[in-house]
Amino acid sequence: MTDLYKKSSSSRVTLSQLMLPSHSNFSGKIHGGYLLSLMDQIAFACGSKFSGRYCVTASVDRVDFLNPIEVGELVTLKASVIFVGNSSMVVGIRVEAQNIQTSKVKHCNSSYFTMIAKDEQGNNVRVPRLILTSKEEVLRFVKTTQRLKLRHSYAELCADFDGDMQQAIEQITANYQVQVQLASN
Repeated sequence: MTDLYKKSSSSRVTLSQLMLPSHSNFSGKIHGGYLLSLMDQIAFACGSKFSGRYCVTASVDRVDFLNPIEVGELVTLKASVIFVGNSSMVVGIRVEAQNIQTSKVKHCNSSYFTMIAKDEQGNNVRVPRLILTSKEEVLRFVKTTQRLKLRHSYAELCADFDGDMQQAIEQITANYQVQVQLASN
């Protein structure tokens, strides 16, 4: 069986939505959770478009909110598949907000969602291979491999602690502003 190859451009999805008062918190800024919901929707659409399959979110790499989004601004999310594994795809998402009156556009955040393609029974299914057609796409792919290596290193670092508890307590009390008061069992 030969693999199907697709260009990243075949996965591109753009979503624009006007931010309403119902999307905001008490200070008139858009809720981060609402924005995350929009990001998850576009990641699903992008991954499904590329793979031709139903997709689920496996992970989200770092979401830093760089600029607040105001009620009345037009938010545009742009997404494309930037990396593929066997059944997984990393979807890069850029979020911008535009003040409709001044036309000023600001970058609000960028994030990477890992989506998994599923068949009708819910099993993982192989996704098309990726054709990279620009230097920018090659750089995104390479940066994603680096982020994935860091994620795996971090997972190993955060594995269950099996060291000396007293040594750990001494280390954290010496280096951080914390007190340890363990209850007796």
